[in-house]
Amino acid sequence: MKNLLTQYKDLFSKKRFLANAAISFLYLISSLIIYTYAAQYATVSASNSVTDIVLSNTRVYNVDGFFVFGGLGLVLIMWTIVLTHPKRIPFALKTIALFVIIRSIFISLTHIGPFPTEVIFDRSTIHYAHEIIGKTAFKAFFSGDDLFFSGHTGLPFLMAYIYWDTKWIRYMFICFSICFGIIVLLGHLHYSIDVLAAFFIVYSIFNIAKNLFKKDYEKEFPVLK
Repeated sequence: MKNLLTQYKDLFSKKRFLANAAISFLYLISSLIIYTYAAQYATVSASNSVTDIVLSNTRVYNVDGFFVFGGLGLVLIMWTIVLTHPKRIPFALKTIALFVIIRSIFISLTHIGPFPTEVIFDRSTIHYAHEIIGKTAFKAFFSGDDLFFSGHTGLPFLMAYIYWDTKWIRYMFICFSICFGIIVLLGHLHYSIDVLAAFFIVYSIFNIAKNLFKKDYEKEFPVLK
C-alpha cells in the first residue's frame, strides 16, 4: 500500500501523466456512449435467429445471475487491477476504449436475433441489477441483442494481454474469459461464433493498441515490451 501511494504521488507530480490519464478516461467515457447507441441500434434492428452447432444440441441453463452479477464483479476486479497499477492506466484505458469502439462497430454491422431458447432473466436479478447500475445501463450492457462478438468473453481476455507480465493476473483473467464463454453458451446468450471469435479479435485489438498507443506502451511501462 505504501509503495502504491508513493507511485501515485510520483505520477501525480507529472503534468504530462495527469493529462494523458485524463485523455484516456475521456476516451473510455466516449467509447461507452458510442456503445450505448450501438447496442440500442442492434436491438431494434435484430432480425431472425440462426441455428448453431452448440446451442442447437444443448439445453438452456439458468445462468442469468452469473451473467449479470459475474459481469459486474468482473468490472470491479478490472478497476481494482487498473488502479493498483497506476503507470499502466493510460494504456489500459485507451485499449479498453478501443475494444468497446470496435465491438460497437461489429454489433452495428450484422443484426442476427437472439437464439430462441435464450435464458429469461429472473425478475429478482433484473431488480437488483437496476438497483446497482440503473435501468439504462442494464439494458445497454446485459439485455440487448449485441451478440457479435462476446464482450463477457473478450474483455477479460484483453485484460490478460494488458497485464500479461504478471502471471497471476494473466491466468486469472484467462480463467474469467473461459468461464464467461461457457456461461453465455449455457444460457444461450451468445452464439458459439460470438465466443470463439472473441479470442481472435481481442488478439488483433491488443496488437492494434500497441501500435496506435505506441508511446504509452513503450515509454510508460517498458516491462510490456
